[in-house]
Amino acid sequence: MKANKVLDSIKNYEAGKPIELVVREFGIAPEAVVKLASNENPIGTNPSVVRAITQSAHKAHLYPDDSMYELKEALAAKYSVSEHEIIIGAGSDQVLEFIARAFLDEESSVLMSQVTFAMYEIYAKQMGAKIIRTPSYEHKVDEFIAAYREHRPKIIYICTPNNPTGDVISREEVLEIIEAVDEHTLVVVDGAYMEYAAAKEARHAITPREILRYPNVIYLGTFSKAYGLGGMRVGYGIANRQLIQTLTKLRPPFNITTLSLLAAIEALKDEQFVEDSIALHQQQIRRYEDFADKNGIRYIDSYTNFITYLFDDPLNSTEIANRLLEQGVIIRDLASYGMNAIRITVGTGEQNDIFFEKFSEALA
Repeated sequence: MKANKVLDSIKNYEAGKPIELVVREFGIAPEAVVKLASNENPIGTNPSVVRAITQSAHKAHLYPDDSMYELKEALAAKYSVSEHEIIIGAGSDQVLEFIARAFLDEESSVLMSQVTFAMYEIYAKQMGAKIIRTPSYEHKVDEFIAAYREHRPKIIYICTPNNPTGDVISREEVLEIIEAVDEHTLVVVDGAYMEYAAAKEARHAITPREILRYPNVIYLGTFSKAYGLGGMRVGYGIANRQLIQTLTKLRPPFNITTLSLLAAIEALKDEQFVEDSIALHQQQIRRYEDFADKNGIRYIDSYTNFITYLFDDPLNSTEIANRLLEQGVIIRDLASYGMNAIRITVGTGEQNDIFFEKFSEALA
C-alpha cells in the first residue's frame, strides 16, 4: 500500500532516549541513569499534583470534561484573557498540528530559523508546504523580515526561547516581526520556555495578552517544562476568538485525559513550585557556564532549562553523546540539526555532579 507522497521527505522526530533504553542496552540499573535529554523538570512533579492524581485515579474510566472549562478559566485568569481565546492540546505540539492542518497546503510555505523545534517542519511537510529557513540559528529580526518579504509565507514560527539552542529575542523584536507582516500570515509565538526567560530577564518576557490585539498571532504555552507535567501532555494556544474557533474544528473529542486535565488545573494553583524550579535552575546553570569557561568550551547563553555546548574539531558531539550514554548519562546530540553540539537539561545538584564527572571522562 502506497502512503501519501508528502511523507517521503519527512524524517521521524528524534525524541530524547528513555531511561528504559539505557537499562536494556547497557545493563545499567535504572537508579544509576541520569536523564538530561528531554528538558523535563528535574525536581519532578508538584507533590500536590501527584496527590490529586492519586486520589482521582478511580476516575480513569470516565472521559474528561470536553469543554475543559475549569482549566480554561484558570488560564484565562492567569493571563487576563477570555476562556474563549484558549484552546487546549495534548502538549503544545498538538496545537501546532491543528495550525498546520488549518492553514497549510501544497501551495504554501512556512518560515522558521535555521535551527529550531523540529515539529514545525514535520507538520508543515505533512501538508505539503515548503520550508523556508533564515541563515542563522538565532532569531534575527532582519533575516525574518527579509525572508518574509521575499517568500510571503503562510506561517512564521518564532520559538522564543528557542529549542534546541536556548537563545531568545526580546519582546520588542517579536513585536517588530509581527508588525512587519500582513494579516494573511499567521505568526506563531512558541513560549514553551517563557517562564525561564521571564525570570532571567524581563525584557524577554512575552505575555499572550499583549499580542492578542493582532488577529494573526497565536501564543503557545505548555505544562511540560516549568510545571513538571511532561508525562501528562498538556499544552495550550491563546489567540483571538475567531482563530481559536477555527482551530477547535480540528480538535478531536477528549484530546487530553481525565488525569491530565486534573493535573494541569491543580498545577496552576501553586505557582511557588514553578518559582522554586526556576530558582534551582538559575543556581545550577551557572555551574555549566563556569565549567565551559574553565574548559574552553563555547556555549549559547541560555534562557531555558537547558544549555547547548558547541564543539570544534576534533571534538565530535555524536561520539561524546555515545560515550556519556554508555555511562548512563543521557543528553541530546544535535548532529541531526546540523550542529556539532550537545544539549543538556540542567538537572539537580546531584545529577549535575554526575554529568560533569562523566563528561570530563568523555572529553579525556
